Amino acid sequence: MEKRYNAFSDHLKQKFGTKVYKITIDAGFSCPNRDGTISNCGCIFCDDGGSFSQAHSNLLSIEEQVNTGAETLKARFGAQKFMSYFQAFSNTYKPVNELEKIYNASLNHPDIVGLSIGTRPDCIDDEKLKLISSFIPDYYTWIEYGLQSVHNKTLQKINRGHDYKCFLDAYEKTKNTGINICLHVILNLFETYDEMMQTAQTIAKLEPEGVKIHMLCALEGTKIADLYKTGELEFMSQDEYVSTVCDFLEYLPPQTTIHRLAGNGLRTELVAPRWIGKKLDTLNRIDREFIQRNSRQGSKYISTI
Repeated sequence: MEKRYNAFSDHLKQKFGTKVYKITIDAGFSCPNRDGTISNCGCIFCDDGGSFSQAHSNLLSIEEQVNTGAETLKARFGAQKFMSYFQAFSNTYKPVNELEKIYNASLNHPDIVGLSIGTRPDCIDDEKLKLISSFIPDYYTWIEYGLQSVHNKTLQKINRGHDYKCFLDAYEKTKNTGINICLHVILNLFETYDEMMQTAQTIAKLEPEGVKIHMLCALEGTKIADLYKTGELEFMSQDEYVSTVCDFLEYLPPQTTIHRLAGNGLRTELVAPRWIGKKLDTLNRIDREFIQRNSRQGSKYISTI
């Protein structure tokens, strides 16, 4: 089915001539919002795994995680090229000399073509940006910032530990280095429809290279799960999410790559909504919704240039 949004997977295939797979890495990072620096309880949606989606344990070395991931993906999908993806917790939250060793260790495999680093905007500085930008000549290099929302009241409610200005400062510094930027946003964060669309329109003006959209979900052991179980929180239906995602994408620049629109959630830890496990079905519904509307990503985008 025709994709009416700029899927990152298609972008990578066009750039490298074959499908590129991410190898997720847990390098044992922590987070200032969990270790007591900011708070010791973290964002209300984050579980003890720090949003880590793979089974590879940080008991394995980084090289072992990359080699294991590459061999698994080769055997299962015939994969040929890979990106190292630092996913769990805040992956710039160490001194720069340690970061250099960690990142370099993830790039030793001959089939690695890219590097993506997930982090918080309050865990970056000029020295770290200089290090990460040094990989640009040889690797397709990205930083993924957990923004979640442009509304400070939402960031405060979810115990994010930073405000929108903090994000903007980090974004502008990163933009000046030439590092590609992917922004993470979460829908259904106690916000109205209009507030979610304000996030879409606001980040559209920034013209980020990538956006990753998440549906809020409740995982065991999180504050979100507690709120859901006590009836203080309701989740979107699958149809509501699909419609809202399409509305959101219509505001984004057509050149912005879309890294994720649906996730599986860890089945053993997922409390609600259960439909999140229907990843392919959700993606197909998004495709059909765009066709039915005769619309696509960027149809409501207004360039500021």
